[in-house]
Amino acid sequence: MIKNKKKTKQHNPFYDPSLKSRHTSAKRFKKFTLTSLIFSVAFLAFFLFDIISKGIPAFNVAYIKVDVTYNEKTLDDSRFAVPKEYRDIVSRAWLRDLPKLVQENPSLMNTTTTTLVLADDQVDQYLKGHHYKLKDKEIAFIEELNAQGLIEKKFNSIFFTNGDSKIPEYAGLYSAVIGSILTLVITMAVAFPIGVMTAIYLEEFAGDNKFTRFIEININNLAAIPSILFGLLGLAIFINLFGMPRSSPLVGGLTLALMTLPIIIVSSRAALRAVPDSIRQAGYGLGLNKIQVTRDHVLPLAFPGVLTGSIIGLAQAMGETAPLIIIGMIAFIPDAPSMVTQAATVMPAQLFTWAGMPEGMYIEKTAAGIMVLLTILISLNAIAIYLRKRFEVKW
Repeated sequence: MIKNKKKTKQHNPFYDPSLKSRHTSAKRFKKFTLTSLIFSVAFLAFFLFDIISKGIPAFNVAYIKVDVTYNEKTLDDSRFAVPKEYRDIVSRAWLRDLPKLVQENPSLMNTTTTTLVLADDQVDQYLKGHHYKLKDKEIAFIEELNAQGLIEKKFNSIFFTNGDSKIPEYAGLYSAVIGSILTLVITMAVAFPIGVMTAIYLEEFAGDNKFTRFIEININNLAAIPSILFGLLGLAIFINLFGMPRSSPLVGGLTLALMTLPIIIVSSRAALRAVPDSIRQAGYGLGLNKIQVTRDHVLPLAFPGVLTGSIIGLAQAMGETAPLIIIGMIAFIPDAPSMVTQAATVMPAQLFTWAGMPEGMYIEKTAAGIMVLLTILISLNAIAIYLRKRFEVKW
């Protein structure tokens, strides 16, 4: 019987002897792709777990109840505002802000009040079980205060309301967030109209000739250029040639606009190309000219795809650091800029700076900043997906 089956296979003109090995290869390839997927998901899960576990402690910070004295002497030298035994365990930066606090609340002058004072970063790290540099005497005093209920952990609003600081417990993302917003406003104000108009011209009006093919090839090549080269281009053109202010959102936005343009052009052309030719032909049949057809019919139908590509380009620009480092947007900026010509930094550059700091508190603030940045980027991508699903027309 087995011999008959072998004979049948040999004489069957449709039998392929390599079929078994091909099925084996297919199964092997399927297992390989599944293993790769599992590995990728596991790596992503490990990355998110590591970032979240390190970043969550940054959203809480320690405060100590201390008798704070407000008078001429303490405003002149803020160290004398608290008892001597507290001076090494409370934040120097918080004490330096006493004159500003008295200016905002004049009734505090010549009084002594029990106030929650921001703890020093080493105290905060000790209470969180992280690496710390405290003397045994200070640890004993902190344990005594903790046992008396004089130490509290509160939400770290400083992280969202302060700019950068050389004192870890007083450093925040506020100035970097404002710098990022101003930079991205300039980026989209320049890249969006130019990118969309370029895509409309190339897709709807330009003829198929050597010049347009040359432009298309270079646009596609620009999308693959390392981002740091755009930083060198921004340094050479906007700063050295035009004399624009270094480290400003104006220069940063224009530099990122150069980098984002290819993405917007390519995605916009794809959206315009997806509109059926029957829409154009119907417009011509009604007596409309090419500009009217493009403006009133093609562009509105392609706009959801154009908007999606632009938002994705914006999200990519927001996560860039290399080109902004070249133009100086990695400087120490404690105050938030109010104009696009003032010195500023952006969130990725701020996180890059914190990552190089030796203090342990900067490590958790770096992780917390990454969480904030990832949340914004995921939100932008979610908005892009929603707009595409909500307004996309399927033909």
